[in-house]
Amino acid sequence: MLLIGLPLAWLAGMRRQRNLTTRKLGDAAAESRRVVEEAQKAAETRLKDAALEAKETVLAARQDLERETRERQRETQGIERRLIQKEEQVARRLDQLDRRDRDYAAKEEMLAGRERGIKALEDRGQALLEEQRRALERVAGLTAEEAKQRLLTQMTEEARREATLIGMRLEEEAREAADRKAREVLATTIQRLAPDYTVETAVSIVDLPSDDMKGRIIGREGRNIRALELATGVDLIVDDTPEAVLISAYDPYRREIARLALQRLIADGRIHPARIEEVVEKVKKEMEQHLKEEGDRACFEVGVHGLHPELVKLVGRLKYRTSYGQNCLQHSKEVAWLSGMMAAEVGADVKLAKRCGLLHDIGKALTHEQEGSHVELSVDVVTKYNEPRAVLNTILAGHDEQEPETIEAVLVEAADGVSAARPGARRDVLESYVKRVKTMEEIARSFKGVEAAYAIQAGRELRIITKSDQVSDLDTYQLAKDISKRIEAEMQYPGHIKVTVIREHRATEYAR
Repeated sequence: MLLIGLPLAWLAGMRRQRNLTTRKLGDAAAESRRVVEEAQKAAETRLKDAALEAKETVLAARQDLERETRERQRETQGIERRLIQKEEQVARRLDQLDRRDRDYAAKEEMLAGRERGIKALEDRGQALLEEQRRALERVAGLTAEEAKQRLLTQMTEEARREATLIGMRLEEEAREAADRKAREVLATTIQRLAPDYTVETAVSIVDLPSDDMKGRIIGREGRNIRALELATGVDLIVDDTPEAVLISAYDPYRREIARLALQRLIADGRIHPARIEEVVEKVKKEMEQHLKEEGDRACFEVGVHGLHPELVKLVGRLKYRTSYGQNCLQHSKEVAWLSGMMAAEVGADVKLAKRCGLLHDIGKALTHEQEGSHVELSVDVVTKYNEPRAVLNTILAGHDEQEPETIEAVLVEAADGVSAARPGARRDVLESYVKRVKTMEEIARSFKGVEAAYAIQAGRELRIITKSDQVSDLDTYQLAKDISKRIEAEMQYPGHIKVTVIREHRATEYAR
């Protein structure tokens, strides 16, 4: 029974399992059908929505296209209207041009007729002029070319005379204006600087405590005085002047060394050749330091800074140099002051003007020691110590060796002339003065038409008498200019020289 029951149970279980499987398969098939139906419905819905969207898109695109089409039609119609208007305008312009062409053709024809008439008249007038010219040539005895040349010559002379008169007037007006302004600047400057002048001499006086000292200075057989003269390079004059000894030398530097050395020897009382040489050497070393101090003092007084120490020493050495009796250091300081004041008046560089003024004659500090003119030495010195180019140009321009490149150079040249021309500033020896006066008169007499020439006002003015039959009134103006240029080129002189040309015509008759 048990064996029969087990198979039956297994079969029953299998049947239940199959039924369960069949039921699950049926449920799965139903679910799949439901899912398929829902998917179909969703797909249909989406298809309908897509169709609707496509229809809406097509409709919108169609509306945009219709709108753009309408706008383009309007634009096309506007362009067509403008083209029609332009065509009408062009047509009107063409009609106007056609009418103008016809008018121009008529006018050209009329002008051609007039030109032919004018040509005929010109030919007739030319023939008449030629006939008249031949008649005038027969009457005047001159050809047309000769008459033309005479007329041109006369017109040229008149034009030259007119130009000379105009030039004289303009130059006189310009000179008056420039002189007036220059006088104002110079007057203002000179009023602000009015130093006193002392004439430099070639002799120094050393006071003695008693006349007995003269014998000690001379020494046995004159050995002391010879030693002093040999060491200092001066002439010692021991004469009848009471309680005084004269030191004579044209070099103020050597004269000052001799004076200081002699004063120390007199104060010390020991006067013999060895002591003289010792004191002179000591004074020379002290003078080097003294030159540096004098240069620093001068630079401080005029307001010039930054100079090379050797240049400062040369500035101090100018104290012991003279030019025409004028102290070179005092002159250089005055030129610096005048240049700075005038630069301030005209708006130029005051510091540069003072620097150029102080160094414009720096070479004079070396003329007693080195060969060459003071201009060459000045150029060498400022070049060696790297001074600005404006200083070099001022030195050369002030001695007529180069044209001035800056307004400061012109101001320094003017200040140099003012300082040298002040009354009492300089003195000249008689021989050079007479030579300068004679040279001035000879230059003036070398010109054609000059009858006599006289240097007056101590050589400051040259008065010239001309021959009235050889020199006209206008020629006197040019003659004065030519003579002044010749004097500037060939002579050297302090200040300015006035050239006055006089033309006088005298008619004399006697009543009998």
